[in-house]
Formats: sequence, structure tokens, C-alpha cells
Amino acid sequence: MKIGIDIGGSHIAIGVVNSNGIIVEKIEKRLTQKEKTNIQKSIEEYIIKNVTEFIKKYKIELVGIAAPGTIKDGVILWGGNLNVTNYDIVEKLQNKIKLPIIIRNDAKCAAVAEKNYGCLKGYNRSLFLTLGTGIGGAAFLDGKLLEAGTRSGYEFGHMIIEKNGIECVCGRKGCFERYASMKSFKNKLRNALGLDETTRGEELLKMIRDNNEENKNYEIIENSVSEYIEDLSIGISNLINIFEPEVIGIGGSFVHFEDVFLGRLRDKINKENEKIIGRENVLIKTAVLGNDAGIIGAVCDKWKTNYKI
Repeated sequence: MKIGIDIGGSHIAIGVVNSNGIIVEKIEKRLTQKEKTNIQKSIEEYIIKNVTEFIKKYKIELVGIAAPGTIKDGVILWGGNLNVTNYDIVEKLQNKIKLPIIIRNDAKCAAVAEKNYGCLKGYNRSLFLTLGTGIGGAAFLDGKLLEAGTRSGYEFGHMIIEKNGIECVCGRKGCFERYASMKSFKNKLRNALGLDETTRGEELLKMIRDNNEENKNYEIIENSVSEYIEDLSIGISNLINIFEPEVIGIGGSFVHFEDVFLGRLRDKINKENEKIIGRENVLIKTAVLGNDAGIIGAVCDKWKTNYKI
């Protein structure tokens, strides 16, 4: 058994994973605003407490962490959505957890899990996007994960889609994730409706599902969704032009909005593809493993044989 940990900008999930890539037990929590003010301490305490409990129940051989940002030699060099730099989380945890601990980029972990067990399985050319607090990504060519060398690379979320646009946590303006992450969408919709951040994603989803022309906020909600699909399709169309994938998988909290977003996104992308002579429609799927993909990918055995670590 292995323990996979997925650290996000607003949540932590920890799961015990068997040799078949199946989570046998999982625990997760959302980070409160108070916890985010000392996020390193909050993350470490939660991981140490729960990993220790799992070790008592299962025979654990390895702990794998999926974390956002640029990671090298076990250190998060920069994690914009965690607001950390040069964070040696492995060393901090190793003092309390006496097991091998590895850490990799969260989007790459989710992609590897989906490539081996989920929506990308069986395809040679594929892309994977995680849409959540930010946007992460990974690309596969000839079934192999593409990597950039000393840095994790393929930072799709920091591709600029709007000149002189909204400032991003990376310091530049107009990044893809500032327009097409799920966090950006939810914040824009809340602001448009005059709601505060206590309005959860589940409530926003219900508003979208129930929206009709008799609703006083019909145009606000419809325009917000249309604008989001437009921004998301711009970034994805750019990636299609570069990589010519057979399939694109989308994970993160986007999967919860699949019924209201995916059909419209496919239609928009397919209309764009029709303009390119000789291009067939690209399959667009949501992650089969959902938000569990990061946990599973963090400890996936396939890293050892199929992909450069």
C-alpha cells in the first residue's frame, strides 16, 4: 500500500492506494482562510496527523505528494496558488514520517493517473488540463509524458491569452488561468450576482442548472457562462494547434460542472476545428478519476517504467 496526497490551493486530500491504483480509504478537507494565513504549518500538521493514523492501519511503503507549482529535488521552488517559495516540504515531513516521500507536480500526477487508468488510456497523443484554483497541464506524445528538463514545464495555465490582461500570481498579465480556472469563473459569477465568497460552488452550479428566461438573473448567468466557455476555448484551441492531440482530458473541479459546461465547450472547439483543413474533431473528456487523480498519480507505479521521474 502507498499513501497519495493531493495538495491544492484550497484543499488537501490523503488516500491509501493499492497496487491497482484504487483508493481504499480517503480523507480530505478544505483549507479555511485562517489556515491559509500559515499554510505551511496547516498542511504539515494535517498530513502528519492523518498519515500517522493510516500507517497504524495499513502496511505503507511509500508516501507520494502531488503539489502545484514548480518542483525540483523535493522542493516546491514556486507555488503561486499556495503562496510559497523554496518550500522543502519533504524534509519537514520526513522528520515525523519515517517512510520514503516523493513529490511531483499535481497536474502531471493527475495526468499520469488518467493516462493509465482513466480518460486518456489507449491514446498516443493526448493533453490533460486540471481546472481548479489555477490551471495545470501535461502532454503525452507516443504515449510518453513530455517533460522539459530541470523545470516541470508545460505550464499551460501561464500561457497568455489576453494582452495586458488581469495580473496573475506569476507576475505577468493575461494568463490563461486568470480567465479559465474554475476559481476565476466562480469569483466572476459571484461578483456579477453580488454574492460573497461564502456562496459555495454547489450553490452556483444549482443556479446555472436552474437558470431560465424567467429568472431575473438569467442574462447575468448566461453571459458569465458564455464568457467562460469563450475564454476556455481560446486556450484549448491554442493547445490543439500546438500538439494536435487525439483527446483532451479535463480534471479538477471542472468535473462537477460537466453537465453545464462540457457540451458547450465541445461545440465551441469543434466549430473552431472546422476552420482548419484536414483536422478531425478532438475528443474532449472529463477525468474518470475526478479529483482522486492527483492522489493516485502521486504513487502510480507507471512513473517507474513509462515516465522519466
